[in-house]
Amino acid sequence: MDRTDAHVSSRRLEAALDRHLRARQTDCGNVDPMPLFVLVHSPSVGPSTWQAVADRLRDAGHEAVVPSLLSVGQGGPPYWPRVAASVRAGLSGTDPSRPVVLAVHSNAGLFLPVIASELGRAVACSIFADASVPPPGGSTPVAEDDFLPFLRRLADDSGRLPQWTSWWDEEDVAPMLPDPHVRQVVVEEQPRLPLDYYLEVVPVPAGWDQLRCGYLLFSQAYEAQAAEARRRGWPVRTVPGEHLHQVVDPAGVTSALLELADAAA
Repeated sequence: MDRTDAHVSSRRLEAALDRHLRARQTDCGNVDPMPLFVLVHSPSVGPSTWQAVADRLRDAGHEAVVPSLLSVGQGGPPYWPRVAASVRAGLSGTDPSRPVVLAVHSNAGLFLPVIASELGRAVACSIFADASVPPPGGSTPVAEDDFLPFLRRLADDSGRLPQWTSWWDEEDVAPMLPDPHVRQVVVEEQPRLPLDYYLEVVPVPAGWDQLRCGYLLFSQAYEAQAAEARRRGWPVRTVPGEHLHQVVDPAGVTSALLELADAAA
């Protein structure tokens, strides 16, 4: 992203923050308590993928946490309870009376219903950032059947997969992580998940989507998910980029999160 784009994103962030503060005014002129932003990374990568956005939210006066899901793949199945437990543990030390905005990226979206149900906190709204949208109830597979042969070919004799960025060609990875330092951090912290993680079926508590929800689209690969969000009547915003766009344009993504938090409220 060049300096002009960075300046535009910064101005958008300032404007979004101003709108967000005005939107939290009550009829009596008092400001409602700011929600806690909980940024949930895909278990396939690590918390550094959300860290720059968390920093900008804090700079704008918000509290933000990025729970680590790096240990989710340790041990055997089921894995989904560890996802919910890790997010809950990541909120340790925060005010339990403060409502949260859950922002989930990529396949962390599949776990949002169980995260919300296990969190023990009021959820002000949920935002899917280039993320999979679960069905209204029942269950959902972590990986679709037609993707499993690809994963099985990648697994080693112990049943472990290589790090996520190793699945793809350099021409796919380079645009997602154009900054060499950021790329090094993101790549080095990635876990090697077991194949069994992707074979799991995650429960979807009925009625989870009665929560206020919004969708933030980055990449063409998730346009069908954004279309499903629109079909459900959710507000949708687009910040065009690749699948890890939150590490490329954290100011623009932060601005869009604030806009969606207001639109979904």
